[in-house]
Amino acid sequence: PEQPTLGNTDYAFEMAISNIRYGEGVTKEIGMDLQNLGARRVCLMTDKNLSKLPPVNAVLNSLTKYRINFQMYDNVRVEPTDQSFLDAIQFAKQGEFDAFVAVGGGSVMDTCKAANLYAASPSSEFLDYVNAPIGKGKPVTVPLRPLIAVPTTSGTGSETTGVAIFDFKELKVKTGIASRAIKPTLGIIDPLHTLSMPERIVANSGFDVLCHALESYTALPYNERSPCPSNPIHRPAYQGSNPVSDVWALYALRIVAKYLKRAIRNPEDREARANMHLASAFAGIGFGNAGVHLCHGMSYPISGLVKTYRPKDYNVDHALVPHGLSVVLTSPAVFAFTAQIHPERHLEAAEILGADIRTARIKDAGLILADTLRKFLFDLNVDDGLAAIGYSKADIPALVKGTLPQERVTKLSPRPQTEEDLSALFEASMKLY
Repeated sequence: PEQPTLGNTDYAFEMAISNIRYGEGVTKEIGMDLQNLGARRVCLMTDKNLSKLPPVNAVLNSLTKYRINFQMYDNVRVEPTDQSFLDAIQFAKQGEFDAFVAVGGGSVMDTCKAANLYAASPSSEFLDYVNAPIGKGKPVTVPLRPLIAVPTTSGTGSETTGVAIFDFKELKVKTGIASRAIKPTLGIIDPLHTLSMPERIVANSGFDVLCHALESYTALPYNERSPCPSNPIHRPAYQGSNPVSDVWALYALRIVAKYLKRAIRNPEDREARANMHLASAFAGIGFGNAGVHLCHGMSYPISGLVKTYRPKDYNVDHALVPHGLSVVLTSPAVFAFTAQIHPERHLEAAEILGADIRTARIKDAGLILADTLRKFLFDLNVDDGLAAIGYSKADIPALVKGTLPQERVTKLSPRPQTEEDLSALFEASMKLY
């Protein structure tokens, strides 16, 4: 039959999201959910810090109350690596589980998605499902076990998406697995869990929401993305901006503008923290189908090549650039660069974030959005650019080299970029203020 394509760009988009349940205290229902699923052996994944905190305690109470047979894996690494994924996969294979529960931030949810996938496909090599060009990027055709995700940060939106990100140590680059098949069955969004988040974790998680919304709203439109898949199973999870994702991205951006500063400055502001928890899921629905572009593509080497930086409020035993920070530090430079395509969208975003655009010229959209973002970050005491987290101009070639394999996201930038463009963007991000 004739392929319904114009040129070789796609002509359709597909929305895939997890079921979501929201409400204060909703975690107590998780034991009943597992009973309803008929689960007999459950794998509970979290990390060492969280295993001592109220969110995990709430899940354990529910599992115990409903007599759910489970094993806990609390060895998830914050900012996972290929090796930490493999350790969790090994645990999942040995346990022969019929359901998974992930309690934590993006690192925990992503690790649990990978463990579920490879336990369901035991003969697969690790690189089979990893995104090309680093892995083979094979489509997932095996049935997975139910996975319930309980986010404890307000950032990644990983409870709604079919994406799992990790550091590939050998190449010092972040990559991941992207397939609708690995998205959680259910996301349990309980705003009570955000009350135990320290200030900088609230800030950096919020910056991830901010960039998810901005990048998915300004991404290449879905009907300009190529190639058009020969079979719908090959249509990528990240498809480009589309009318449904736009709704979620803009709504999330409005919540960020109204509540992020409040959520950071006052840990007792339950309204602000609850709204940021929702915004994270909203932005997740948006970018989980539209995708992200340059801020995320460039963030992966910023995280992967970290030298000695240790962020405040993170209890970790290794140097770490939190994901949301690595993403937001390039945002002023990136949106100044992309705004010549769809400037009206960049201007609209700047207005939502507080810019007065009544006398603005459309050709200044990028500069206006960049200045609005700088002011936003300055008000929140964010490190002054890449130089403040340990990078110098000498690192730019390595940062560019680490960005080049991120084609899954960089190709969704509305404006194509050369290696020289990427160098200039990293240079412009060395200092923000």
